[in-house]
Amino acid sequence: MKRLLFLSLGVLVLAVPSRAQSSADASVGYSYFRLGGSGGINQNGISGSVAYKPIPYLGIVGDFGGYHASPGGTSLNTYTFLFGPRLILHNPTKVTPFVQFLAGGAHLTAGSGGGSVTNFAYSVGGGVDVGVLPHLALRPQLDYFGLHHFFGGTANCTRVSLSAVVRF
Repeated sequence: MKRLLFLSLGVLVLAVPSRAQSSADASVGYSYFRLGGSGGINQNGISGSVAYKPIPYLGIVGDFGGYHASPGGTSLNTYTFLFGPRLILHNPTKVTPFVQFLAGGAHLTAGSGGGSVTNFAYSVGGGVDVGVLPHLALRPQLDYFGLHHFFGGTANCTRVSLSAVVRF
């Protein structure tokens, strides 16, 4: 029984990469996050994403980020977790532009004992993958984030990122 289970698992692992149509990528890199518009707070952090592309021009994306600032000596952290579609424009060059619309949440924490809140968040943005090696690219990216608060307003935020991308 164990042999059959391991054999089935091995066939599955080898069969997934053999599908010529689908592919995936993962990215991680530095991000600058502007929490709020003018008069907002500048945060620095890390963001990453995982994308599965069932067809060459469409990806399903999971995007995650963590950003930190210490305005006035108080620790302020923002964590984002968003999911949605990415449209990819393939061309014969090593530069592959994309746009995406993601929705999910943002968790904000303030200082020790300052409290925390998790609200609905969405982002609209895009970037380009610049091929460096066959399975490695650099990704500059710009996104608008909307963070909804309990009082019905939306905090307008911006994220600028530079990531390394590994393609599978």
